Amino acid sequence: MTAARSARGQAARRSGRRGEVLAALLLMARGYRILGFRLAAPQGEIDILALKGGVLAVVEVKRRSTLETALEAVHAEQRERLRRSAMAIVAGRPALKAATIRLDLVALAPGRLPRHIPDAWKGA
Repeated sequence: MTAARSARGQAARRSGRRGEVLAALLLMARGYRILGFRLAAPQGEIDILALKGGVLAVVEVKRRSTLETALEAVHAEQRERLRRSAMAIVAGRPALKAATIRLDLVALAPGRLPRHIPDAWKGA
């Protein structure tokens, strides 16, 4: 791997972490309790897991130029992996078994406020 490629990868990871922190702050301001960041399950990784009332939000954080490209960046296969990951995590946490699992998106775009979209792929 070249030094330039390695540097780009490190910059992307730092940017991703900053985006996740910003997304978590937005969610907390809206009354969500953050249960975890970058939660790994055999099926995949969840950027943010948050709880509000009886809803367990599996939050994908995407930094793109527009909301539309952020929504399109999470394809059907990835959404299914997120659902399966959430179910695996819930299986290990009895207190969450009654919660409704929902896939949310926090879209980040340069020069714009972050946007939280609950149930971002409803019906998809």
